[in-house]
Amino acid sequence: MKIKKIKLTTLIYPIILLILLLLLGCSKNEEGSKLGINYNDQAAFDPQKDAEIQKYNLELRKQETKTRFPCDTISIMEYVFDNYPPGTYLLVFDRTTTYNIPNPAIIYYTGKNQKYAFAVIASSRQGERLIEPANIIGFDQSYIDLDSTKLGTPFISLVLLECNGGNLLKIWEAPIPSHGGFNNFSLNKWNYNDTPYVQINFHYAQGVGHINYNYFLVDGIRNSPHLLMTYEGTNFKRTLANVNNDKFPDYYEHIFYNLADKIYSKDSVAFIWNTKDSLYINTRNSKQTRPY
Repeated sequence: MKIKKIKLTTLIYPIILLILLLLLGCSKNEEGSKLGINYNDQAAFDPQKDAEIQKYNLELRKQETKTRFPCDTISIMEYVFDNYPPGTYLLVFDRTTTYNIPNPAIIYYTGKNQKYAFAVIASSRQGERLIEPANIIGFDQSYIDLDSTKLGTPFISLVLLECNGGNLLKIWEAPIPSHGGFNNFSLNKWNYNDTPYVQINFHYAQGVGHINYNYFLVDGIRNSPHLLMTYEGTNFKRTLANVNNDKFPDYYEHIFYNLADKIYSKDSVAFIWNTKDSLYINTRNSKQTRPY
């Protein structure tokens, strides 16, 4: 059997190349360590660098988009970039499959000859590491509430934008009381009186369930919405209800019993909205209140 001879040069060149790449990587990491940050994380601590990356991605997206329309996704991304502090992003829906392209978190709405857009955005807390949308979206990311500052603290909001002559104008912005686990959102109607509301769905991995933040347009689309939270998991549940026949939604808090062999709910208590105090009040115990 003949043994094939291997030239020495064919072994030397790849080894030299590998050594050069390692040296280059080390020098960059040393440079980053002098600044007190990891080289790969520089953009997370540098608002100007992050802005440059966002601007580059926007321009690239413009070049690759063949069809545009007034107040489209790119326009909304530009509006957020131009009108919000560094480290603010338009979110996208969580992936439904491994390979699908997630939809931007935008819902268009037409009313009285006027076009609007609901959008979900996330901003970074000043003085902290800039957030990354990938750390906010998805089931596993709902754990960020346990240690949000390590990855930056995101402040998530629902924003209503008016599209007028191709220009965007912010009508209102409502905070969403969650830091991570964003899934999707939709525009629905309350069966009781057909009041439209925006339902924003978050994963809740800690309780093996989900949380919905429901923004009811009780005074029309141009006025700030009314927030009601509902949820469901292994041993917790809160459902939308009409208890006292007013324009504000109410809810039932379900009471669960945790036994050794099963978990079940056999009772519930109603909470109604108190306009004077701007609180939800337990109908059985008026001392127990909730803000939403």
